[in-house]
Amino acid sequence: MYKKRSVLGLIPARGGSKGLPRKNLRLLGGKPLMAHSILQGHACGFIDRVIVSTEDAEIASVAKQYGAEVPFLRPVELAQDRTTDYPVCVHALKWLKERESFEPDLLFLLRPTGPFCTTQQMTDAMELLLKYRKADSVRSVNEPPQTPYKMWRPGRRFMKPLLSHPRLREPYTSPRQVLPKVYQTNPNIHLVWRRTIERQRSMIGSNVLPLVIEGPVVDIDDEFDLVVAEVLMKRTGNLS
Repeated sequence: MYKKRSVLGLIPARGGSKGLPRKNLRLLGGKPLMAHSILQGHACGFIDRVIVSTEDAEIASVAKQYGAEVPFLRPVELAQDRTTDYPVCVHALKWLKERESFEPDLLFLLRPTGPFCTTQQMTDAMELLLKYRKADSVRSVNEPPQTPYKMWRPGRRFMKPLLSHPRLREPYTSPRQVLPKVYQTNPNIHLVWRRTIERQRSMIGSNVLPLVIEGPVVDIDDEFDLVVAEVLMKRTGNLS
C-alpha cells in the first residue's frame, strides 16, 4: 500500500527464451535472475503482493522458494515469443479479480531482465506518478549510447536516414551536442495505473512520465548481457 493505493508487483517469467535459454533461472550473484525481482518487490516496502506469472512449473517452484506468490499458471498461449506484456497483465488482473476479489490500484511490472532496479528508483517512480494527476504511467529511461539521428534504415539499394530534423540538413553528420536529447526505455521501472490498462487497453497509456536513470543499466537478453551484469554486480554490490 502506498498512500492508500494498493500495489501489485507482477513478475512476467516465462520458461522459453531464445537469446538466453531458461533465462529466468540463470544465476546472477548466486541467485536465479528472477529471484532478484522478487526480493526487490519485497524490499521496497509498499508492494502489497509480489506475484509471478509463468507457464513453467519449475519457475513457479523456484519463485515460491524466494517468497513470491504463484496463484495461477499462465496459459501457454500467453507465453510465446511474440506475446506482449498487455495480455499477460490483463490475464493476471482478471484472474485476481474473479478468484480473489483483488483489484489493485497500481501495477508494478518487475522485470527479471532489469536486476539493477533499486528501492529508491521504485519509490521515486511512485512519488512521480502520484504527483501528476493526468499521468498514466512511469517508465525508466536513459540516454542511449547512439542517437537515432545517426541511424539508418535500408532502402531498395541505398540507405535512408532514420530521422530527419527541421533545422539540420544532415543530422546524421552533425555533432551529437547539437542534436535533440533522446531517451530509450530500460527494464528497471514500469509502473502503471490499473485503470490505464483497462480503459486505454495499454501498458503505458497516453501520458507517460520519464524516470531518468543515471547509474548502470543492463537489459539482460543474452549471454553477454549476463556477463556484464555479473561484473557490475561485483563492482557496485547493489543487487538483492
